[in-house]
Amino acid sequence: MGFSVRDELGWPAMQMTSVFQRPQASVMLVVRGVDSLDLQSVASYPLENPVPFTLDSVANTMHMLFPDDTPVVLQLAPSEERLYMVGKANTVFEDLPVTLQQIRGRLSQDGSVLNSLPLSSLSRNNEADLLFLSEVQVLHDIAALLLRHKHLAKDHSPDLFSLELAGLEEISLRYGTDSPQFTDATKILASVLQKFAEDVSGIYSGNAVVEVVTVKSFEAPVTRRSRSILESKQISNPSSQFNLAYKYNFEYAVIFNIVLWLMIALALAVIAIAYNLWNMDPGYDSIIYRMTNQKIRLD
Repeated sequence: MGFSVRDELGWPAMQMTSVFQRPQASVMLVVRGVDSLDLQSVASYPLENPVPFTLDSVANTMHMLFPDDTPVVLQLAPSEERLYMVGKANTVFEDLPVTLQQIRGRLSQDGSVLNSLPLSSLSRNNEADLLFLSEVQVLHDIAALLLRHKHLAKDHSPDLFSLELAGLEEISLRYGTDSPQFTDATKILASVLQKFAEDVSGIYSGNAVVEVVTVKSFEAPVTRRSRSILESKQISNPSSQFNLAYKYNFEYAVIFNIVLWLMIALALAVIAIAYNLWNMDPGYDSIIYRMTNQKIRLD
């Protein structure tokens, strides 16, 4: 209608992809204790007022929609039993350590990341360092198992990975953010996450979305407040003591014109149709209406 939007609609976290090529896997990596990491990301955007969240409802929906398939659902949470596995396909991941004690024991076995990572200032004897290294070990083992069982990425059901890493937060609380241990751990985690994302993307032939959420600390969860009927009337606009209405958006004129002229066009169409129906001449209509004339015409 000739109306243009003043502001651009671009968003740094949105990219154009093919509609017919949907992602086959979603990997959510939550890193606590740092605001940002040096990663080669396709798109990024700031996260304001982060609150704790869970993907349990998404996992339950996946198993309801694909009961006969084998969707992979792995969840890593900072608790005593850190690794949660749900679904038939997760029999492949039975060898993964589940508890925190098992994960730490994995560090002393063959194929441990301790033999390949530059530990620098990190120590194998400190509690916070072991927690961080154990999470890095879990990421390495998950990628290795997926590389060994690539058939899981070729089925028709989507896969979900929800991994929350709290090791870096423990290191920042123990040593401080200005310590060499925190700096070395940040570099190690950035390189490990980059490699993990590349491995997952390669396993799923590029049809995987890997999201890394970095939060310094989670805000308190939003609580629902009730309102009493005896409560005094609140002012709708806190910045004004006169209870003034909010200013209209600049798109109000566009919406108003579309609604106004559409209503006028529909009203005129209804009037014209009703007028023509009311004054219709039966003589110009079919034989059914011609039977109502006083003189029946025979064709």
